[in-house]
Amino acid sequence: MTGYDIIIVGGGTAGLTAAIYARRAGKTVLVLEAVGFGGQITSSPLVENYPGLPAVSGSDYAAALTAQAKALGAETKFGQVTGVQREGDHFLLTAGRKTFEARALILCTGARHRKLGLDREEALVGQGVSYCAVCDGAFFKDKAVAVVGGGDSALQSALFLSDLAREVTLIHRRQEFRGQEAYVRAIGQRGNIHLALECQVTQLQGEPALTGVTLTDKAGAQRQLPLEGLFVEVGQEPDNGAFAALAELDQGGYFLAGEDCRTRTPGVFVAGDCRAKELRQLTTAAADGSVAATAACRWLDGQ
Repeated sequence: MTGYDIIIVGGGTAGLTAAIYARRAGKTVLVLEAVGFGGQITSSPLVENYPGLPAVSGSDYAAALTAQAKALGAETKFGQVTGVQREGDHFLLTAGRKTFEARALILCTGARHRKLGLDREEALVGQGVSYCAVCDGAFFKDKAVAVVGGGDSALQSALFLSDLAREVTLIHRRQEFRGQEAYVRAIGQRGNIHLALECQVTQLQGEPALTGVTLTDKAGAQRQLPLEGLFVEVGQEPDNGAFAALAELDQGGYFLAGEDCRTRTPGVFVAGDCRAKELRQLTTAAADGSVAATAACRWLDGQ
């Protein structure tokens, strides 16, 4: 079993930034990622709010960040961490059939897409229901689709899909969108994007594939919306349960840690979207990663 100075759980912006800072400090580093390096930003068609990169695709940004961490000597492996325990002055992580050892941990577990919680939602995933417009949008060329949500991700997805689909319905439970005004203006300029405001999707129709949804407005009135694709963009939720013995969680399941990214357990740090905080953006993820790595290196140097 190979031991490392630092194991970073999660290969998104926070984790890869932490790896860069830790390697530059001379520490041995392993980044464990369960799904794909780069994190959820890889599904974004265009990133325009990262300083110094006025326009870049999420996949290109993620690829460059991953390559930078590797070039500095960070090791990367795929693995879903299912267990972690402290033994003496080190930590043991279980991922599948493998065990990894580290003197310090940086948890950058991110967050996953929140589901609508409707009957047959899981069964219709891949049969009309999707959580990634960039991944699946091409399957719905010249078809009628809808996007659920009112934040940046939902607005971006609607704009992206409007270039492919025949028509896009943007469904939001409120009258006003939470997303950036620039995206809202762009939505208004697309003739094939229609708004369904102050209503929610309350039922999914079709078997074995999606054929439409039931929309219910705030007064309780219902109407049917025929469509072939439904893209869900209603926020995210963390998956931090495996580490609850090491780091305290808030009611939403996010790690409780201040701006120093330290947890209640010496040697364990958290960074990125998995941490309880007000703003979750690429810039804040990168900031967390640099803070957590610097704190971890200083902690190791003091042992």
